[in-house]
Amino acid sequence: MIDLRSDTLTQPTKEMRDAIYSASVGDDVYGEDPTINKLEEMAAEITGKEAALFVTSGTQGNQLAVLAQCSPGDEIIVESESHIFFYEGAAISALAGVQPRVIEGVRGVMDPALVKQAIRSEDIHFPDTTLICLENTHNRSGGSVVSLDNLKKIYDVAQEAGIPVHIDGARLFNAAVATYKNVSDYTQYCDSVQICLSKGLGSPVGSILAGDKKFIQKARKWRKRLGGGMRQAGFLAASGIISLTKMVDRLAEDHDKAQKLAEAIEGMNGLALVNKPDTNIVIINIENTKQKNEEFLERLKQEGVLAVSFGEGQIRLTTHYDVSDEDIEHAISALRRVVG
Repeated sequence: MIDLRSDTLTQPTKEMRDAIYSASVGDDVYGEDPTINKLEEMAAEITGKEAALFVTSGTQGNQLAVLAQCSPGDEIIVESESHIFFYEGAAISALAGVQPRVIEGVRGVMDPALVKQAIRSEDIHFPDTTLICLENTHNRSGGSVVSLDNLKKIYDVAQEAGIPVHIDGARLFNAAVATYKNVSDYTQYCDSVQICLSKGLGSPVGSILAGDKKFIQKARKWRKRLGGGMRQAGFLAASGIISLTKMVDRLAEDHDKAQKLAEAIEGMNGLALVNKPDTNIVIINIENTKQKNEEFLERLKQEGVLAVSFGEGQIRLTTHYDVSDEDIEHAISALRRVVG
């Protein structure tokens, strides 16, 4: 079965499995796990930040960023279809007690002028704006890349107002590879950043949260409060080190496969591209096939391909390490058979 539902389904490589088996470990809550410490130091250097923290997931990393930088009753600015707003179970409100101020973006990109307008003025009737959250790449826009120019303009607005910026960079390495940049080129325009070691980077679990030392100290305490303090977590960090050292450049292969898939879909009867992929996500509109999502996905499954519903009339296909060129050819043939 060819699984194009998500890059979260990537399996750890043999090198990762061997590293996990042989990792040197200690108690990370005491700060004594050498492999965790190595990963965090490496992540801080790569992102250009003072410090980093290994966390269980991208969602946990995002929530720690909010908890460490906001207080109950505050307001944070988010894009209308961002992961932190759309897919994290209203955790910003449930855990941090903050409310979202939502701005509709274009392919995940917020207008800096609208961000500036959304920042609350000093008034007892208003909440305090205490954080601006960005997402790069933007999942619901098909893995679109938010440009450095846009990031800089929003960061400049934030700095003028004295408000920190957090980047949900679950797939930030995809953005960097697609634009031939370093991750630090992007993270220079934020105060905190979360990056997944799973997804396209292949680790079985874990994300990195990075920022200045004071921020990471607060985030570490919140991680403990949420039950995220781990003991011999170096087994997981060992895989993360390989993600950062061996799995980044190859993301270009996933992008090429997504592009090949998209080009083939453009000529298919009844299908329309919702996005021309910047990275590794392809979204297609199936309305002209007259099939419901469930029927389309089931027929595709019978052809040996798994995909995922992405709103009524839309299907998402995501390339990753475990999808070969031959798998893409098979998926293209399967789609042609499904649309007849």
